[in-house]
Amino acid sequence: MVDQVRRELTDLLGLSACRFEYGTLIGRPPRLQKDGSVTAGRRPWDVDGDGWPEGEIELRAYGNGHYLGRFMLTPGPGPVAPLQARLVAVTPADQTGAALDTAGPVREGWSTVRSTPPLTQGRRL
Repeated sequence: MVDQVRRELTDLLGLSACRFEYGTLIGRPPRLQKDGSVTAGRRPWDVDGDGWPEGEIELRAYGNGHYLGRFMLTPGPGPVAPLQARLVAVTPADQTGAALDTAGPVREGWSTVRSTPPLTQGRRL
């Protein structure tokens, strides 16, 4: 599902790249909010007037109110996606979070496909 959503976000927002990071937050990149706005360093960013901020922009995925990962969006050349497209982009990110939450916990050393831990010397971790 993650790969499908990555492709959908890339097309919808005109991105040059999109990747998904599971788990822990590292850094404070600008963020695409659920209302289609963008914040950079806790401050609103006028994406319609100033374009995308430099670097990657995160779009967080939550499941059952818990942070599960984020899509890291790399803007492409050309105009910024309109507000309507940014609003639509939030839906597949939310669906990804819900699907990951349903699949079970994602932990270091676990498969991103399975919801059970790997076997180690015949025992579950």
